[in-house]
Amino acid sequence: MAVKVIGKKCIGCGICVNTCPFDAIDMVEDKAVVTDKCTACGNCIEVCPEEAIIKEEGKRKTIDIDEYKGVWVFAEQREGNLLNVSIELIGEGRKIADELNAELTAILLGKDVDDLAEKLIKYGADNVLYGESELLQVYTTDGYTKVICELIEEKKPEIMLIGATNIGRDLGPRISARIHTGLTADCTRLEVDKENRRLLQTRPAFGGNLMATIICPNHRPQMSTVRPGVMEKAKYDETRIGNIEKFIPNLKEEDIKARVLEVAKGAKAQVKLEDANIIVSGGRGLGDPEGFKLIEELAEKLGAVVGASRATVDAGWIDQSHQVGQTGKTVRPTLYIACGISGAIQHLAGMQESEVIIAINKDKDAPIFKVADYGIVGDVYEILPELIEGLDNIDEILESVN
Repeated sequence: MAVKVIGKKCIGCGICVNTCPFDAIDMVEDKAVVTDKCTACGNCIEVCPEEAIIKEEGKRKTIDIDEYKGVWVFAEQREGNLLNVSIELIGEGRKIADELNAELTAILLGKDVDDLAEKLIKYGADNVLYGESELLQVYTTDGYTKVICELIEEKKPEIMLIGATNIGRDLGPRISARIHTGLTADCTRLEVDKENRRLLQTRPAFGGNLMATIICPNHRPQMSTVRPGVMEKAKYDETRIGNIEKFIPNLKEEDIKARVLEVAKGAKAQVKLEDANIIVSGGRGLGDPEGFKLIEELAEKLGAVVGASRATVDAGWIDQSHQVGQTGKTVRPTLYIACGISGAIQHLAGMQESEVIIAINKDKDAPIFKVADYGIVGDVYEILPELIEGLDNIDEILESVN
């Protein structure tokens, strides 16, 4: 969609120039001229007294959907290490590919990461397309987008899955815009309509208050970014074999507009909720931010990570990086301890796949107890100190039992 000025009708009044919020119209020889700053907002069309400005439909590229086959997963790696979300997507991609009777291909970009290509086969990929270049050693938007878009145009995959990491959230929209297809962001569930070979992409909407299932019927590939921690990791199988195609991408330094000069790691430790085996989370039932001192103490005793409900984050009690739920992080720990969390549906959606859930809440009717394996009805300020003391004396307790 573009905005066009009909030169014969324009009288050079300048009203559109003064109205444009993006300073995207210039006057050239007493005629309005639309520049590349235009966002096609339509303000100029509404105010033009001569109806000399119109919206012009661009020509859309038509595609033959039947030409597109196969499921692709972007295997994100950093410093030679596969991200957990890449392994999760291989597992989910394997299920989708099997349902569609298609092959699963992992896209791996980097430098000197040949061992990761082998791992991707062992985790379940049928094929690995491994693009190796010095220019791909560190992620850049321009470099990765160009290489992947050229692969898509050449090989025509039916589905493309990307992890909703910081990199994935940057890369996904760039690819979808360049190849003119749709993108569903932050998916928490993927299913397949086998009859129409459509990917049913489900994600939270309206602040997590409802779940929307989105399809892409007319364009390919069908693209999704998938939230880390939502899908189950693929199982490693040493006996699996597959095809690894290593290639040198058609990529030059001038293709990359922004260059990474230095990578500086933040001094503040990142909260790795998705990787934690044990999580101790606090909610509004703590009463105030001081309650998180108890949560942190218990977490330290258990070697756990601290989680939080959205309400405590919104209240400013704890940083957003600790948030569990539809609008936070989705987790699957071995043990999840919910302290003072009532169990709103948005929170449950982010942690109910935990292997064991322990809930502590004063309200015996709190929804959290419906998903909990063990529930304690009581005040967290009475129960948590007892748990901490018990952990301090665990050796004596076990000795007395034996």
